[in-house]
Amino acid sequence: MVTTLDNVARAKQMQERRAKAKADAAKSDRVVASNRRARHDYEIIETLECGIMLSGSEVKSLREGKAQIGDGYARIDGGELWLFGTHIPPWVYAVGFGSHDPDRKRKLLVHRNEIDELLGKTRTQPLTMVPLKLYFKDGKVKVEIALAKGRKQHDRRQALAKRDAEREMARATRTMEKYG
Repeated sequence: MVTTLDNVARAKQMQERRAKAKADAAKSDRVVASNRRARHDYEIIETLECGIMLSGSEVKSLREGKAQIGDGYARIDGGELWLFGTHIPPWVYAVGFGSHDPDRKRKLLVHRNEIDELLGKTRTQPLTMVPLKLYFKDGKVKVEIALAKGRKQHDRRQALAKRDAEREMARATRTMEKYG
């Protein structure tokens, strides 16, 4: 026969499990949007983690997992790093003054010496800055920016062929190890 004390003990255990799961979810990085196409179209040279200035409704929209960074790029204007071409749709419950422009440019938060370094690299070489992913880290929104060089069509084909060959070799070594 189940007593009330057993029920109370079970309820406390469930609360502790839920609290622990919630804390673990808050600690981990949660990717909101990723630009997988950028790794195909560009040769990634260097990556950089940046903060981003957002309004409250933009953060709430990101928490719902809504964002598109596929057409995005970063540029240095007036000594500041800006993100263009990203789309963060308005939050459903933000109306009127609380709403935001979904396609506005957004300021990226980076140290001055990092901006100067990026500016020097983009001036000396034909490089572009593209966002790779948009994610939450410790409750704050971060953007991973890549300094990248555009690939030509034949370069993309070569990269695909190289990746396929590497996968085939890995598959062959696994089967050799498995079956002797």
